[in-house]
Amino acid sequence: MGDVLWTPPADVRERSRIGGYLRWLREHRGLDFADYDALWRWSTTDLDGFWRSIWDHFEVVAHTQPTATLAERGMPGARWFPGATLNYAENVLRMPGRADDDPVVIAHGQTRAPVTLTAGELREQVRRVAAGLRRLGVTVGDRVAAYAPNIAETYVLLLATASLGATFSSCAPEFGTRSVTDRWQQIEPTVLVAVDGYRYGDKPVDRRTEVAAIRAALPSLRHTVSINYLDPTGTAPEGALSWAELAAPTDEPSVFTPVPFDHPLYVLYSSGTTGLPKPIVHGHGGILLEHLKMLALHHDLGPADRFFWFTTTGWMMWNFLVSGPAVGATIVLFDGNPGHPDLGALWRLAAETGTTYFGTSAPFLLACRKAGLVPREVADLSALRGVGSTGAPLPAEGFTWVYETVGDRLQLQSLSGGTDVCTGFVGGVPLLPVYAGEIACRALGAKVEARSADGTPVIGELGELVITEPMPSMPVGFWNDPDGTRYREAYFDVYPGVWRHGDWITINDRGGCVITGRSDATLNRGGVRLGTAEFYSVVEGLDEVVDSVVVHLEDDEGGAGELLLFVVLAEGLELDDPLRAKISRELRTALSPRHVPDEIHQVRAVPRTLSAKKLEVPVKKILTGTPVDRAAAKGALANPESLTAFATFAQSRPTPP
Repeated sequence: MGDVLWTPPADVRERSRIGGYLRWLREHRGLDFADYDALWRWSTTDLDGFWRSIWDHFEVVAHTQPTATLAERGMPGARWFPGATLNYAENVLRMPGRADDDPVVIAHGQTRAPVTLTAGELREQVRRVAAGLRRLGVTVGDRVAAYAPNIAETYVLLLATASLGATFSSCAPEFGTRSVTDRWQQIEPTVLVAVDGYRYGDKPVDRRTEVAAIRAALPSLRHTVSINYLDPTGTAPEGALSWAELAAPTDEPSVFTPVPFDHPLYVLYSSGTTGLPKPIVHGHGGILLEHLKMLALHHDLGPADRFFWFTTTGWMMWNFLVSGPAVGATIVLFDGNPGHPDLGALWRLAAETGTTYFGTSAPFLLACRKAGLVPREVADLSALRGVGSTGAPLPAEGFTWVYETVGDRLQLQSLSGGTDVCTGFVGGVPLLPVYAGEIACRALGAKVEARSADGTPVIGELGELVITEPMPSMPVGFWNDPDGTRYREAYFDVYPGVWRHGDWITINDRGGCVITGRSDATLNRGGVRLGTAEFYSVVEGLDEVVDSVVVHLEDDEGGAGELLLFVVLAEGLELDDPLRAKISRELRTALSPRHVPDEIHQVRAVPRTLSAKKLEVPVKKILTGTPVDRAAAKGALANPESLTAFATFAQSRPTPP
């Protein structure tokens, strides 16, 4: 059990939004809950009661009211709020608790000067861009695609698209042409909005060639709109409109098209590291309810907050972040290199923007720790009361570093979920203490369990992460999967009627959770399952090691197989036998003799997706003979050239007897 690093204040129920929700439940529903665990149990058993309370408590704006809360409970195919019509954008743009002249979008980047939009300006921009899209013929069900970074225009475009009942999809402009067309050829957008380029740190990146190639590969496109982001004086490419023309002044009133609860809001994509990325369709109502619940009740965000998460438009955390105004929070957007000019950049941004909740990835926090950074010494972080970490498991030493160097009064929330549900289903909550290395709880309405190999739920031991009751933000389906075959295969093929997520999780007796890596990348030595996260925590804790990837090659005969570790070393270092011995000793001492690799090799880089996830499975495929182009879709990688070293290594190895 980890050390307690933070304890809720005695008056947490008076001060927090979840405390207000508990009072509301007592007054309006006659329900009283002694603690978080009792509330969670109710939320995952009385699904009708819980999700209807979220609808009513947050006063969702609907055009027609639902005839029921949950018409069909089975998965896949649960039917939420039948009969309801609403619009996500209308609910976000209410911005409860905010006056017209309050800043609600603060956008910083490395390409241009900061941009701030007030509540009134955001509504006005969305009204104009929606009118511009209507002029281009966009109507209910059409797809609008954004090849654009985390800037105010991309956010305005999402809300304008949603307001019309059209469906939005974004790719970050660092995605290569093939990655983009693999995604968008599946959904056939009619309008493309694209930047000319961007700056990453002090490096200009021109994307006009890629935009031309994307346009050529999408015959469905009727219109292209160009944002002159890198070169504000540039002209739109031939046959394209400028953003100014799209957002031209108009007298047309704001119109929010009422759509059914499960009407497609946006399409997100699996990382697409192998095969075509899965086009995951999310609905207006499910995303709205889930984000109201998470942002207000778990992250405790409201009109006094400035909410930042470091993300690109190619990661679901962008979609999560930009729902912030729905609970009254101001959102802080950032586009650029988080390590430029140094790792203090985002912490200084937090100080400059008065950020109260700072969200980032576990790899970023661990990189800051490794660099010896003390954020509170480089920036005034007195406004900060929450830090969020996701994208990979955060080990205990990452928790400790945050409390020692960022602030000892804030609440650190490690959370995990995914693109598939566009949220975290395990995370933090103001009512519970923070233990080092531990995710505090299962989120309200998320019936998360750990399952042993035979399918029975387990407590206190490693199991497969499953969700046994439906959540409204589970996908409406996959695009172009009319009979639901691909959707069922993705989540329901192992346990019928139960969502299998693909992570290993341990849930302890007080409801705390530890995720130890992807279940498809598990190290299984002689029948003992080893998660990869704890492995990396030890190896990358060494000063000499910058990054690492570990794979287990199974033995068909059921033996121990081979455990191979690849390390990226600090500049100027070469892997030698003393360092190999040191790494092995650390693993044996910290974990177990089973964790000691059979071989340790040096590589220049670990392959990662554009959202910084390590690619253990493609590496494993390459090492077992799969050609590189079949093992991974290079356009989905931040560093596709990193795969070549593994292919060379695989060819040079003697074939095992």
